Amino acid sequence: MISARRILCREVVFSGPALRHLSSQTEGEVRIAKILKEKFPLAASLKVVDISGGCGAMYEIHIESSEFKGKRTVQQHQLVNQALKEEIQGMHGLRIFTEVPKN
Repeated sequence: MISARRILCREVVFSGPALRHLSSQTEGEVRIAKILKEKFPLAASLKVVDISGGCGAMYEIHIESSEFKGKRTVQQHQLVNQALKEEIQGMHGLRIFTEVPKN
């Protein structure tokens, strides 16, 4: 069963060189995705989801990048936090999921 909260979520997905915009993206999702794409140009995939129902208070980020290779999870998350330093000031929360590509 899908919760009402999940239905309200919007996402912007970068996959490889192409960018796929979903019809109901928020300004915050687009802004955060753009910043992360610039900071992590080698990202194989990037997904930004406003999990606050669209108000921009909390985001979930999934990013897969070879730029994380050799770094512990906490170091990977620190890199994402540093990239979003300005945006984080206006948020209530941020969930970060990082991964190194398998290839």
